[in-house]
Formats: sequence, C-alpha cells, structure tokens
Amino acid sequence: MSASGYLGLLPLAILAGSAILVLFGLAFARQRYETAFALSMAGLVAALASLFFAWTGAPQRFTALLVLDHFAYLSMALSIGATIVVEFMSFAYFRARREENGEFYFLLQLACLGCAVLASSSSFASFFLGLELLSTPLFTLIGYRREREAGLRSAFMYLILAGVSSAFLLFGMALVYLETGSLDITTAARAASGSASFTVLAGLALMTVGIGFKLAVAPFHVWTPDIYDAAPAPATAFIATASKGAMAILLVRFFAPAGIAGAGPFAWIFAAIAGISMFTGNILALREGNLKRLLAYSSIAHLGYILVAFVASGNQGSAAVSFYLVAYFVSNLAAFAAVAGLSTNEAEADSIEHYRGLAKGHPWAAAALTASLLSLAGLPLTAGFMGKFVIFEAGAGAFLWVLVVILAVNSTISIFYYLRVVSALYRPASEAGTGSMSPRPAMPALAAIALAAMAIAIIVIGAMPGSLMAFIREVARDIASNAAAAL
Repeated sequence: MSASGYLGLLPLAILAGSAILVLFGLAFARQRYETAFALSMAGLVAALASLFFAWTGAPQRFTALLVLDHFAYLSMALSIGATIVVEFMSFAYFRARREENGEFYFLLQLACLGCAVLASSSSFASFFLGLELLSTPLFTLIGYRREREAGLRSAFMYLILAGVSSAFLLFGMALVYLETGSLDITTAARAASGSASFTVLAGLALMTVGIGFKLAVAPFHVWTPDIYDAAPAPATAFIATASKGAMAILLVRFFAPAGIAGAGPFAWIFAAIAGISMFTGNILALREGNLKRLLAYSSIAHLGYILVAFVASGNQGSAAVSFYLVAYFVSNLAAFAAVAGLSTNEAEADSIEHYRGLAKGHPWAAAALTASLLSLAGLPLTAGFMGKFVIFEAGAGAFLWVLVVILAVNSTISIFYYLRVVSALYRPASEAGTGSMSPRPAMPALAAIALAAMAIAIIVIGAMPGSLMAFIREVARDIASNAAAAL
C-alpha cells in the first residue's frame, strides 16, 4: 500500500479516532456535554476536510475490504455533512431536556463511521461490519430520551427488526458465498448477471429483503412512522438522511458492475418496489396530522423515486441517484432542524397544529421550512425540483415509461400534503387549535444556523444546479469505469 493509499484512509481514521477522543472526554472532562460536542464536531470537520486530500489519491483499494474511490468519498461527504447539521440541531435540543450526558455525540460519531464504511465496502465482510457500526448506535439514539416510553418501545422494535433484516442479509450472503466461493461484491454482481444459478438468485433475494428493511421501502416500511415519531428529532434526522443514504449508495455500488438491467428478474423486482413505495408513502401521508410521521411516509415515497433512477442504471442512473440524495438530504435536514429548534421541554413540535401561525412569530423560520417542504414536493427553483428532473431524465433515457408516469402521478399527489403544512404556517394564529404553541419559543442559535444553511442550499442548488450536476456526473463515470475494470 502506497502513501497515497493510507492517505485515502484518513477520513475513516479520523472518524474512528475522534470517537475514541469523545469517550475520553466523557470520562475525564468536567463539562462533559460541551466537551463531547466540541470533540465530536472537531472530528467531523477534520474528517470532512481530509476528504480534499484523500480525493487526489483516489481510486485506491485497501485489501479486499474497501474501495476508496470518488463515489465513496462523495457519500462520505454527504454522511459527514449531515451528521454535522444533526449535531448543530441537537445541542440546545438535549440541553433543554437536561439530557447533558454527551453520549449522544459518541453514538452519532460511531453511526457516521458506519455510513462511511458502508459507502466504501467492496466485500460482504466490510458491508456487514459497516452495517452493524451504523445500526447498533441507532438503537440507543432512538430511545435516548429515557423518560419517553414510546421511544424505548420503538428502540426495542427497531432492535428486533434490525436483527431480522441482518439475519436475511447474512443468510443471503452465505448462499452467494456457497456458490461463488468469494465475499467480494464485484464477484457476486458478476454471478447475478446473465444466467445465475438458483442458489445465487435465492441469496440475492434474501439480501434484497434485508436491504429493503434498512431502506424502509414498501412493503418493508411498517417500522418507519413509529420510529420517526418516537425518536428525538435530531436522531430522526440522522436516520432519515445519512442512514438511508449510505444504504442507497451501497446498492448502486453493488449493481454497478453489471447494471440492474443485467441482473435478471431483479430489475422487475426493484421496479415493482419503486412503484409500490411511491404509492404507499404518498397515500398514507395524505391524512397524516403529525409532521414527523408525515415525513416518514414521505421518505418511503422518496426512496421509491430514487429506485427509479437505480433501475435506470448506467452513468445517468448513478448520477441521478447521487444528485437526488443531495437534494433529499438538504430538504429533510431543513425540516427536522425546524422541528428540533421549535420543540420545547414540554412538547415536541411534531403536530402540524404546532406550526399554525408560525410565520407571524418566526417569519424567517416559516420561510425556511416552506422552502424545505416545497423542495420535497419538487416545485421549481428548489433542489427537489432539480432532483426529480434528473430522475425523470434517467427514467426516460432507459425507457422506463411506466415508472416515469407513476413518478409524475405521485409527485402530483405529494403536493397536496406538503402544501397543507405550508398553509398552516401562514394561517392566522387566531385560527390555531389547542395544539398550537403560544407564545412561540425562541429558536436556539445553532439550530437556526442549521435551518438557514439548509434553506440556502435548497435555493442555491435549485437555481444553479449546473456545477453540482457536472461534478456528480464525473463521479458517476468514475464508478462505472472502476466497475468495468473490476469485471
């Protein structure tokens, strides 16, 4: 391994080392909460900065476990950036609830490391290691507020479902290994293309079930609304963005060598999952009155949109998945930053009723939340609009006309429930029900910074997407060339 190869490992090393430093800070510092936050934030910023140095040496392969290419670094940047925003929105959130133990930041750091390992996995061994690094801290993050019975119940439910999905994954990996004699993801992808044996197809089918649980796509979505609702808002934000994004990136990497179209019946399976997810998520969200649960149902639909580009495959499909993830991240993080910033120790700002009349007390926060919701709806001049545009482009380019029509229909359906929340923001406070917050609490500074930064990103990406799109397409060509070389 050359010096540039070890430099490529620097982001992972910094994430792991800073997690250990956070533990030492929790053990010995007098101001445990502030120390854990500062050390974790410093580690995340250092890891993000190290990506610039690691980028020049890519692509590198570290043994048979990791491939450190530009696609992996892009995913790491998304996960680390999302984690930084989550920490900004969490600082005052937990302080107001006197949850100042600081372990939240250690757990978040470990989960971020799991996302980074997933993004760079080239073997089933590193895939499963990254998945457990991500999943294990999530159990505690979901039930972090120990006084909330719903959170503890949801954490236990997630523990069971994660164990079941991991069992499906392991059994599927074992079957693929039985047939191929290798844990290498590229070898498994090659075995899936063309005329695959029954053992390989059965193994990949079991793995698809496990991945479906992790992505929370229909029909594996049943856990999503309860966990989104019961978990603390910052933890929910991480689950909705970095956790699912890492799995989506891994899915693209897995099928990149042969393309999903070359994986036999799996093209039809993923197309069916995409269509079912879009209709399930949007229809269930239509009558939802809880904003966190609404965003949970919305996420099911958005993963369905992403699967349209995934089924399209090729350079255009990979680029569309990556660009849509960027738009999805900034839009969801803005929404959850508003939820976390407007919550109080007495009440979580989860009901849509809480947001009635918000524009009068916090006009800039209402404007930022509006930008987030309009972006999720895919309206023009937002990041979400450009994200859906490239999804449409990828689907049409692959002649997936049925999925493109389903995507258009569901995008129209989603506008209704997003605009229902937007209308509540600007409705006079005198019309507010008993669930509305009066007087409005002041939004903490760090949460306000996170909300403002994500709202600006939504508008900038939506108005000037050219540079970002060109960059992502270059990265997509990089993963395609690496996959071709592997085959």
